[in-house]
Amino acid sequence: MADSKASAANCARLVRLVAPPAAPVDARGDWITVETVIGTRLPEDYKRLVEAYGWGEFCDFLYLRTPFGTNRHNGIEWQSPRPAGSPARDRERCPHPLHPAPGGLLIWGTTTDADRLCWLTDGAPEQWPVVVWSSEGWYETHRMSAAEFLEGWAGGHVRSGLLGSMEPDVAPWFNAFRTRTHRCLLLSEGLLPYPDRLRILRETLAPTAERGSWRSEHDEARQDHFAVVDADWLLTYDAPRPHQIRISFPPEDGGQVRRRLFAAVRLMGCEVLRTTTASGTSLSSWDAATDEDEE
Repeated sequence: MADSKASAANCARLVRLVAPPAAPVDARGDWITVETVIGTRLPEDYKRLVEAYGWGEFCDFLYLRTPFGTNRHNGIEWQSPRPAGSPARDRERCPHPLHPAPGGLLIWGTTTDADRLCWLTDGAPEQWPVVVWSSEGWYETHRMSAAEFLEGWAGGHVRSGLLGSMEPDVAPWFNAFRTRTHRCLLLSEGLLPYPDRLRILRETLAPTAERGSWRSEHDEARQDHFAVVDADWLLTYDAPRPHQIRISFPPEDGGQVRRRLFAAVRLMGCEVLRTTTASGTSLSSWDAATDEDEE
């Protein structure tokens, strides 16, 4: 918990650990108006977080919400006054009401598992602890600020019994929210071993940044996640079944994505058997014109 200097230091540590986006989304606005509408002053470290990162997600898991912009999925009071799993029915687990009741929970973030990250608004804003409110109705209090919590979770030294943990030895990242197109390329196996194909894929799309990997117990199946640094493309390479490349990218990059990916696949010694959308719809042809009307 922190005063102004400590808040700045907490945010600085997070920025050193997780690079903010070059162009944060929904990161600027009138804080006085926001605080008037909400009915309370907000922690300074949260304001610094919003201005540095904007609306987006840490490590494809923890979502930072901001009070700016018009998207209905953003905002620190983005849910209905009594969402499913309300503390009202969980008094034995969590005796806290919802904001604006005195000392109530005020939501500033979420996760991909529909958990909520809240402040317990008791006392001065700089002293508000973080409460993890899980999608299953369980609660967990961390006596630290939002910036401390995010830096600790991303850095692997704050543990939560309710949230997933960062994979060891994986550098954390942040993705600003933006509209994205999703494609899946189903591939033939080819003759080269998987590590060589992965190396060629990443070299062809370089520069890239690691975003984690997964291996089955006997290395029969694996996934490697990485990002194309200078283009904001996010990729997953799956093998051996299904053998595929999944990618998401800004819609305007469709033509360039197709050219570079198909060139990489040829160098990998594979063929593209089929291209689908994220929902599995096959695309008979994939070009810049068709990319704009898919998710």
